[in-house]
Amino acid sequence: MYGNSSEDLDGTDRPSLPDRRYAALRGCERLLSGARPQSIRERLAALAAADGGGHDLDGRPDQYGDGVVRTLERRVAGLLGTEDAAYFPTGTMAQQVALRIHAEAAGVRTVATHPLAHTDRHERHALGVLTGLRSVWPTIEPRLPGAAELRAFDEPYAALSLELPLREAGFVLPGWAELTELVAVAREEHGAAVHLDGARLWESVFHLGRSLPEVAGLADSVYVSFYKTLGGISGAALAGPERFIRTAKAWRHRYGGQLYQQWPAALSALAGLDRELPLLERYVTHAKVVAEALATAVAGVPGARVHPAPPHTHQFQLWLPYPAGELEEAGLGLAEEAGIGLFGGWRERDLPGLAMTEVTVAAAALDWKPAEVEAAVAAFLDRLPARRG
Repeated sequence: MYGNSSEDLDGTDRPSLPDRRYAALRGCERLLSGARPQSIRERLAALAAADGGGHDLDGRPDQYGDGVVRTLERRVAGLLGTEDAAYFPTGTMAQQVALRIHAEAAGVRTVATHPLAHTDRHERHALGVLTGLRSVWPTIEPRLPGAAELRAFDEPYAALSLELPLREAGFVLPGWAELTELVAVAREEHGAAVHLDGARLWESVFHLGRSLPEVAGLADSVYVSFYKTLGGISGAALAGPERFIRTAKAWRHRYGGQLYQQWPAALSALAGLDRELPLLERYVTHAKVVAEALATAVAGVPGARVHPAPPHTHQFQLWLPYPAGELEEAGLGLAEEAGIGLFGGWRERDLPGLAMTEVTVAAAALDWKPAEVEAAVAAFLDRLPARRG
């Protein structure tokens, strides 16, 4: 029996959609998007098998941010080329703290963000409710603002927050020249700080053509995630100058983020850095191959679209003109009956009957050839109800 189920009209239990998807994808022989879901036991076994990422596993567990948590903080600071870093249990908390510090230093209670950014779309208005800040938007286009738009912006702001890549717009990135010009306008012309929402910064460097320290060096503070790309249990880091991080740790405590022990999350983050960082360039390169094959496979479906084309990172959007429920059922049926898992969840946005899924090309997808992608998608499309003309 599944732990989370719903009841049909005849009184029988059926698994919830997350439970059904978990079971279906675990049983697949091949996955195109994402990674095979792991059970709690498997995650515990993986932690036990980890070498600690340079930390002595025979030592005592961490207490309030020392030990393995401090090892992780130093590792992140070294990777990003910053003076220091602070571990946070969530990225939401890390970004609240970063933007609060910049606002208080400037004496300005506004921050320049984007309506599609995580701070504005997925944090339940925490900037305003908890931190007393107001978001202003230099652009509402589904991309980061350009330098000309920022230069013409008529409101003061303490910090410019840039989500790299902008997930809800399709994991899109600017070019390096665009990014550096944008940063120069914020810093030199407007006297504002620059914060990078780098939850997926790890994989953004290939499109930008620069190293992690070069990208992080553009900003006064940088947030990175440990679970989105690296496959950690949870957690994030805020990186920047030593004095800034000292203040961030004080605010972390005030926000309730100074937990007694966090070694499982810290160890999984160290393992993710070791496992995933060396593979990311392959993921990004192969994502272009997969995206092109998907575009070919759905070319005969009116309104179907791969965005962006080509992808800027190893993640991109696939849009199909069907209700999300029909697409979910077709995908789960293919996984359960044929052992082929193509996509994760679908959601309808903008227009009813037009749904989108986010495709993540990772280790499981590296052996997929274009012809195999096209054949699997054809089998997926065959499971969808026929559209009436």
